[in-house]
Amino acid sequence: MSIITNCRSCGDSRLSMVLSLGTTPLANSLPLISAGDAAEDRYPLELVFCESCTLLQITETVPPEILFRDYRYFSSFSDTMLRHAKDIADRMSTELSLGKNSLAAEIASNDGYLLKNYVARGVPVLGIEPALNIAKVAEANGVRTVADFFGRDLAQKLAAEGKRADVLHANNVMAHVPDINGVVAGVAAFLAPNGVFVTESPYAKQMLDHTEFDTIYHEHLFYYSLTAQSALFERHGLYVADVEEVPIHGGSIRTFVKHKASRLGSERDPSARVKELLAREEAWGVRKLEAYMPFRDRVASLKKSLTELLAKLKSEGKTIAAYGAAAKGSTLLNTFGIGRETLDFVADRSTHKHGRTMPGLKIPIVPAEALLERKPDYTLLLTWNFAEEILSQQKAYRDAGGKFIVPIPEVTIR
Repeated sequence: MSIITNCRSCGDSRLSMVLSLGTTPLANSLPLISAGDAAEDRYPLELVFCESCTLLQITETVPPEILFRDYRYFSSFSDTMLRHAKDIADRMSTELSLGKNSLAAEIASNDGYLLKNYVARGVPVLGIEPALNIAKVAEANGVRTVADFFGRDLAQKLAAEGKRADVLHANNVMAHVPDINGVVAGVAAFLAPNGVFVTESPYAKQMLDHTEFDTIYHEHLFYYSLTAQSALFERHGLYVADVEEVPIHGGSIRTFVKHKASRLGSERDPSARVKELLAREEAWGVRKLEAYMPFRDRVASLKKSLTELLAKLKSEGKTIAAYGAAAKGSTLLNTFGIGRETLDFVADRSTHKHGRTMPGLKIPIVPAEALLERKPDYTLLLTWNFAEEILSQQKAYRDAGGKFIVPIPEVTIR
C-alpha cells in the first residue's frame, strides 16, 4: 500500500480531508469460510478533496494486482445491469452506424455482459479485462478478451496492430485506476479519430447529497464531478462532448468523450447539457472545500439511526440477516461496526461468493434462497442501489412476513 500526498490527476499538493472511515479490509476480498478466524489485512480509508482540480479521492493505493487479478464481481448476476448495458450498446450501434468493419471495445469488460450485445449485432468486439478468472468466462461467452490492465502501453500496442475503437466503453472503471492519466492517455491512443468514449462513474454530488458513503472503498480511488472529469480529459487532448445523469449505482454521470481534433462546425462547443451541469456544479460550490464538509455529519447521523434500529430489533428478539455481499456492504458493515452479533448471514445471488464470508467480519455468505428458507424477521439491504430489483425478486420472502431495511439515503423499512 502507498499513501499519496499529491492529487493523482493534476499533481497538486493541496489535498484536504473530507471523511475518515478508519481502517477497513479490502471490500471484495471475501475470505473462504474454511479460513476460519485467520487475520485479514486492513488499510486506512480516507477521502480527500483536491483544491486545484476538485477531484475527490482516497489517499491509499492498494496495488491493482492484489485487487483485481482474482475478482468475485460478475456483472451478469444483476438483471438491472444487463438491461442497462443492452440499452447503451443498442443505442451506440444505431447512432454510430456500427457494422462488421467497426470495433466496439470496453475497458474492464468483466464477463462480456455489455459487449455481447454488439456481438449479437455482428459488430467486432474487444474486451480488456485484468481479472483472469472473469476473462476466461467472457471468452467462453464468445467475447474476444485481452486479459490485461488497460493503460498507455497496451493502448499503443493495440493501435500499432491496427485496432482503434469506434466506440469504447468504461462502466464504473474510471474510479478504479491509480494511474488515471496513463489510462486516459491510453484512451486517446486507442480511440479512433472520430470515435466516442462512453464512460459512466458514480456522481460525486449524488454521493454527497444522499450519504452514499459506502461507495467509498479501496477499489474506488476517485469520485468524480463533471468539473474534475473535464479537466482530466482536456489534459489529454479529449473533451466531454455530452453528458447524461443516469440512476444506476445510486446516481452516475455518463459522459461522451471525443478527440478535440474531431470538433467540426456546431460541435466546436460541448452540448448544452455539459454547460448546464458545469454551471450547476459551480453554483453548489464544486471548487470550495466547505461544500463537501456536511457529508461527514450526514454519515455520523446515518450510523446512529441504523445502529440504534438494529440494536432495538435485537433487544426485541428479532432475527436479522443481510442481502448483497457487495463491496459497498463491506464498507457499511465495517465502518458502522455491524457484525455477527447482529447479522446471522448475508444472502447473495452470485454463486461465486457462496462459501465465503464478508471481509473482516466472518459473516457467512449463502444463496439468496436462504431468506425464504430461514425467514429472518428483517434483512438489511446492503445492495440498496438495486432495491427495486431485489424487492421484486424476494416477493415470496416479503409475503411470508419478512421485511427489508434499506439504509441509504436514509433508514427505511419496506
